[in-house]
Amino acid sequence: MPDVGKAVTRHELYDAVYRKVGLSRTDSSAFVELVLEEIKDSIARGETVKLSSFGTFTVRKKGQRMGRNPKTGVDVPISPRRVVVFKASAIMKQRINGGRPLQKKPSKRKSLPIDKTGNAGA
Repeated sequence: MPDVGKAVTRHELYDAVYRKVGLSRTDSSAFVELVLEEIKDSIARGETVKLSSFGTFTVRKKGQRMGRNPKTGVDVPISPRRVVVFKASAIMKQRINGGRPLQKKPSKRKSLPIDKTGNAGA
């Protein structure tokens, strides 16, 4: 399992593309920057970015709310803003958990009782 807390830098991404794809170092860095720029621009426009087997970036609007200054204890309004949310795909979650299948959350829906004829009743 990889070390927890290690961050992958842009330079490491450039180098990975250089080694695995075979582009020059200059082309590798330009390619990575182009992909990252496209993702950033799409998110900034409020679009959802879905990367298969990786996850989904979405923009969520947060309304105004009251917060508290932890130093003084004074209530302060926090202005409305947009935040980026990332949700890992099921494949990514499984990979993070060492390939173990994910446990499904129990359904909140109540099942209908089945009568003697095999039909769901109300």
